[in-house]
Amino acid sequence: MPPSPPAPRLLLLLALLIACAASGVGCSGPRFAQLDRLRELHQRERRPAAEQVDAARGLLARLLPSHSASFEFRVVSTEQCGGKACFIINNHPSFDGEGTPEILILGASGVEISTGLHWYLKNYCAAHISWAKTGGSQLSSVPYPGSLPRVPAGGILIQRPVDWSYYQNAVTSSYSFAWWDWERWEKEIDWMALQGINLPLAFTGQETIWQKVFQRYNISKSDLDNFFGGPAFLSWSRMANMHGWGGPLPQTWLDDQLTLQKKILSRMYAFGMSPVLPAFSGNIPAALKLKFPSAKVTHLGNWFTVDSNPRWCCTYLLDASDPLYVEIGKLFIEEQIREYGRTSHVYNCDTFDENTPPLSDPNYISSLGAATFRAMQSGDDDAIWLMQGWLFTYDPFWEPPQMKALLHSVPVGRMIVLDLYAEVKPVWINSDQFYGVPYIWCMLHNFAADFEMYGVLDAVASGPIDARLSENSTMVGVGMSMEGIEQNPIVYDLMSEMSFHQRQVDLQVWVETYPTRRYGKSVVGLQDAWRILHQTLYNCTDGKNDKNRDVIVAFPDVEPFVIQTPGLYARTSKNYSTLALENYVVKDASNDAYEQPHIWYDTVAVIHALELFLEYGDEVSDSSTFRYDLVDLTRQALAKYANQIFLKIIQGYKSNNINQVTTLCDRFLNLVNDLDMLLASHEGFLLGPWLESAKGLARDHEQEIQYEWNARTQITMWFDNTNTKASLLRDYANKYWSGLLRDYYRPRAAIYFKHLISSLKKNEPFALEEWRREWISLTNNWQSDRKVFATTATGDALNISRTLYIKYLRNTDALGLDGMDSFGKPASL
Repeated sequence: MPPSPPAPRLLLLLALLIACAASGVGCSGPRFAQLDRLRELHQRERRPAAEQVDAARGLLARLLPSHSASFEFRVVSTEQCGGKACFIINNHPSFDGEGTPEILILGASGVEISTGLHWYLKNYCAAHISWAKTGGSQLSSVPYPGSLPRVPAGGILIQRPVDWSYYQNAVTSSYSFAWWDWERWEKEIDWMALQGINLPLAFTGQETIWQKVFQRYNISKSDLDNFFGGPAFLSWSRMANMHGWGGPLPQTWLDDQLTLQKKILSRMYAFGMSPVLPAFSGNIPAALKLKFPSAKVTHLGNWFTVDSNPRWCCTYLLDASDPLYVEIGKLFIEEQIREYGRTSHVYNCDTFDENTPPLSDPNYISSLGAATFRAMQSGDDDAIWLMQGWLFTYDPFWEPPQMKALLHSVPVGRMIVLDLYAEVKPVWINSDQFYGVPYIWCMLHNFAADFEMYGVLDAVASGPIDARLSENSTMVGVGMSMEGIEQNPIVYDLMSEMSFHQRQVDLQVWVETYPTRRYGKSVVGLQDAWRILHQTLYNCTDGKNDKNRDVIVAFPDVEPFVIQTPGLYARTSKNYSTLALENYVVKDASNDAYEQPHIWYDTVAVIHALELFLEYGDEVSDSSTFRYDLVDLTRQALAKYANQIFLKIIQGYKSNNINQVTTLCDRFLNLVNDLDMLLASHEGFLLGPWLESAKGLARDHEQEIQYEWNARTQITMWFDNTNTKASLLRDYANKYWSGLLRDYYRPRAAIYFKHLISSLKKNEPFALEEWRREWISLTNNWQSDRKVFATTATGDALNISRTLYIKYLRNTDALGLDGMDSFGKPASL
């Protein structure tokens, strides 16, 4: 193939250099000799250019088969990009009508080519690409072959300001990927390539590698049955938080996951990605301790089990200073390379993730870090340690001396830290740029794949730029480190772009164009609605963790007097009322206090945005992306309304108003039913696919039961319980899924309300112990149930949303809710 014309490329490079000079900052970013070496290795070991082009062409054929002949792809060297990874979009010089290539996309790898394709579709065809569950891709706005929009003469060059675009959290593999087959993984890798991801975690199948390593120490499959967690809980057994919960893993699971991992890695490498493999963190099975009684092993403390249950808690951690640590770490790296045939030389290890070291002495911390890295390097001399920086946000143990000791225990450039929660709690600002260690600015955003329309778009649009341009910056990448995916598509649409922006994004313009791309049509009313959503739901600036604790999906496990209802006093008609409150607070409130749902925005303004969705929805009602957003926005508004109904119920209870309590309890339960009907109208809000995909990986009936129990347990009780003590992680992974509301959340609320009303009727204290016994029994039974739930949507989302708006939201003052908290705020937009 002839090279593209040189003059346009020279003009592009010249323009890039001028732009860099104008910004006052060099465009090459911080340099670390070891990372330069890594780049050279990746370039040298990358799959042949033809294979990367084939990967990009395969993606195009799956995404937009009608336009397979409209694009030509070529891989070019980074020298042709000004020394950095880039993509270049040109009008094809040979275009001669329909059936011939119209657009020529060049890139430094298959990922860059794919990102160039996405950039073109997004910015020149007003297209939108999202996960299937969040509405999928909007490609109806792409013109027919032969009439694609031309780009400016001379073409478009987009260069990465930093090298790495990272993807995933160590727990995403359990919250979102647990039940994926190759078909679903292929779609995700396509999505990664389109978003420019070149540094993804690749954690699938590692248990099989561990099995092979531990077999060398005569650790049998049965020895490991109590070590590995079940399929939905592997992330936490990998991190030494717990062991055995949800297991044991069948051998077929182990074998199938290894086969799947090889397909995943092969496709990632084909695109030119650098998948991050796991490394040894010291987590060992109990059997190994018995075989090496003199080894330095720490018996870790309890991690969220009820009553420190030894069946699941208190794992064993091999001290990194023990010679056996390096030996096992070396074998694990070597076994992965042997099994997979290659490596990208980047390894994730989170030895101290929610596991506090036994000593705070900086010398001790430094020795642990050095040994951890030595274990990697002994298996791969070019190893780079990638570490989640969550520990520096989560654990107060990590004061500057301890933090510096860990970061400097490895030669500078041999460790990359993920500033995991930088959009809310950036560590780079207060750590002198991680004390000179390279890091990746990450957006965590989502916890446990729960549902909340939430974001900090302004921080996303500016944070990575501010960090990169700051004095003495050590930032080397941008990343997305959510615990769960398939939610809030606007946040990920913007965040993925930040790997390619040299300057802050003009959010006013960006948000204005978003609904046009998302729905395939320009509708002024929807643009107005999204302006409101940007300033409310997606402008959370209070710095709080957003973990969805809406009453429906995270029902309070407390005596009702503990729940604060501002402006009201506890009823005093009977002496037991005050005594019950005092006794409860002293005994239990410190552990089980009601966690108020996070509210950071004007709910009246959001309801107005919903009104605009309903008013203009007919113009885009055939759009799956619109229907998803409509259902989500209606759900958001009704969920906050339900919170207010619940507080009104508690007010009525404290005021001894049984009629109000009875009426509002019925209204709450009816609302849950109606919400379930709403969620059933879009495929992205169904329980069925989660359960069916779990069962779909089973080889026999017994495995079906085990996998479904795993899937059901993760989204409800999560961890262990007794008859009257719920899991400490209950509802952590709550979901607004049709089927789950009707079948679990509603019956749970009904039990609580039953005891509220009984307390009033009998003039007795709330039966907290009995409530817990019935609720936990309901949960455990639901976890083991085999009821089948729908996997396809039913009902018209727009009509249902309109009906529920009229029923619940048009006149919120019908129950006096307009005077309560956020529902009483005047719209200010």
